[in-house]
Amino acid sequence: MNSRRTLIIALGAGALVAPLASFAQQQGKIWRVGFLALNPASVNSQNTDAFLKGMRELGYVEGKNLVVEWRFADGKFERMPGLAAELVQLKVDVIVAAASPAIGAAQKATTTIPIVMGTTGDPVGSGFVKSLARPGGNITGLSNLGGDMGPKLFDLLHSVLPKLSRVGVLVTPTSTTYRAISESVQGAAQKAGVKTLVAEASSPQEIESAFSMMARENTGAVIVGAAAFFILQQHQIAELALKYRMPSIFGGRSGVEAGGLMGYGYRIPDNYQRSATYVDKILKGAKPGDLPVEQPVTLKLVVNLKTAKALGLTIPQTILLRADEVIE
Repeated sequence: MNSRRTLIIALGAGALVAPLASFAQQQGKIWRVGFLALNPASVNSQNTDAFLKGMRELGYVEGKNLVVEWRFADGKFERMPGLAAELVQLKVDVIVAAASPAIGAAQKATTTIPIVMGTTGDPVGSGFVKSLARPGGNITGLSNLGGDMGPKLFDLLHSVLPKLSRVGVLVTPTSTTYRAISESVQGAAQKAGVKTLVAEASSPQEIESAFSMMARENTGAVIVGAAAFFILQQHQIAELALKYRMPSIFGGRSGVEAGGLMGYGYRIPDNYQRSATYVDKILKGAKPGDLPVEQPVTLKLVVNLKTAKALGLTIPQTILLRADEVIE
């Protein structure tokens, strides 16, 4: 074999070996993913379990080829910036941000590390992405329609309480969707001739004060806005709604499990399982700005008949027939 032919073969073999070596190195890599949430680990357990399940189904296993840096602020908003900064300093490959407070903190902490939104009500209005179809920047993930749910939540309550004259909307200024949901409820209620009372709360004490104020104003029912903080306080909210005899509706099932009258929305853990697919695509080279934001496809109605009985309410058969689940 002449030297020229030997050189060509050697170069060809090198060209084949390089991608194979690169592929093997990628296969053997241990990925580091940050998970940032406002609420404690105990409150997020269903979501974190769903996320890990989604990752396992895609071939990522903790302790093998995956390290998850868990950061929970235990309901303390002031801890969020520091926890987000920790994840940036650790140089994680991706940050999964559980809800709007976490997304906002991660967004301020980095413009380069990809961020996957676990759930948020209004990603465009909140300034997290430029559009749902083309997010741009370093953020993508899943939305929960929280900012658009107001009219539907009002209609369901009004179906149960056709003589309702004033409805309360419990919102928190810490949520990026509080303005959207309060305005959308006001619009729907006005068409039905029902007055609206917006009550803001960002602490357990303020929730107590909000219900006391709504009761003084003869509020006949309450719509609970979607917010990570309200998930943390959903038992308190459900108990106060029962105490003041206000039928309540939440944007999901967990509030009904806690004692709320009704819930309408998506199943939160499903979002976190789906968020694993975003992480996988990003780890394989996709740019977050090119991955469209997903919205829930399936929304479910849950009714708590125990709470209805405690309130002395009869749930119309039309609502019961529409319900995906009835808690008795």
